[in-house]
Amino acid sequence: MNATTSTTTSADASAAAFAAANLSRATGAGLDVHEYLRVTGELTGLGRWGETFMRVARGHLARADRAATAISAGGHLMTAARWFHFATLGPGEESALAAAEADAAMGRALELLDPRARRIEGPGFAGWLRGPDRTGGPGGPDGGGAVAVVVPGLDSSKEEFHAVTDELLRRGLTVFTMDGPGQGVLAATTTIRADYHHVIGQVADALGARRVGLVGLSLGGYYVAESAAKEPRVVTAVTVSGPFRLDWDELPPPVRDLLVRRAGGEEAARRFAGRVDLSALAPAITCPLLVVDGGQDVIPGVTDGAALARLAPRGQYLRIPHGDHLLGNARPDWLATAADRIAATLD
Repeated sequence: MNATTSTTTSADASAAAFAAANLSRATGAGLDVHEYLRVTGELTGLGRWGETFMRVARGHLARADRAATAISAGGHLMTAARWFHFATLGPGEESALAAAEADAAMGRALELLDPRARRIEGPGFAGWLRGPDRTGGPGGPDGGGAVAVVVPGLDSSKEEFHAVTDELLRRGLTVFTMDGPGQGVLAATTTIRADYHHVIGQVADALGARRVGLVGLSLGGYYVAESAAKEPRVVTAVTVSGPFRLDWDELPPPVRDLLVRRAGGEEAARRFAGRVDLSALAPAITCPLLVVDGGQDVIPGVTDGAALARLAPRGQYLRIPHGDHLLGNARPDWLATAADRIAATLD
């Protein structure tokens, strides 16, 4: 075996492993499993992940331009937004452009599929407000001033968790799906922050919300728990695959590298990781709290949510033995339950 063949085989294996690791996340976000397997199966190296996914996304944009109806065009645009978002997960330099393209495609899709959707932005957040027509004024929803907010994680964004948003919308809720500091369309211009309750407070102010329900996924689970402990307008919360505590020295290199990129440097990333610890905050979470974990979600340096559910006065723990990170492979086991919990308080 010559050096070129060896290098190529190693690159192919790296891409295949990364694709396999993200399979349930991708399909849980709504990417077609057959298209995903076909596209990732043709990758010749992980470095081509971003450009390949963006090419596929632009194919869906072209389908939208050729579509015979607004519904079809909107569906293709929504799919394009997902592919653009997943382009950001690779190691290439396309991340900022892909995130901007995802944001733009999502906006175009909602113009066609949900014309009442409103873009809401603030100093540290951007997102889409959807749901019943309760927009009595510029301050946001009336009808009780209740909003469910979907909070993404370290490398996720508002374009990823459509299934969660749809479940909440089906229950008649007003839903805000957001990017915060260091997330999605804001990742290129802002950095992650551990005191996320300030961001949720800004969101509640901008929406005129008196009662807020939070659903946080992956690192978003920490953000949600921290906010529930410190922001009094949070009246119910769900965490999915959220960390209770991070140990920098035990984290695998890919997670540390991602933290460094999103925090703006290694020193800032170490400080951030050191602050992700809910030991003292959990007892202050007085609202109903559902903590969802997957039994197959084991990441070195990450303590799962069992302690959070135990320490929070109204915490409930739901562990799905076969669930992986984000539980994209086990949605029937938790998604409806989580949406019902939020709706029971906010509806």
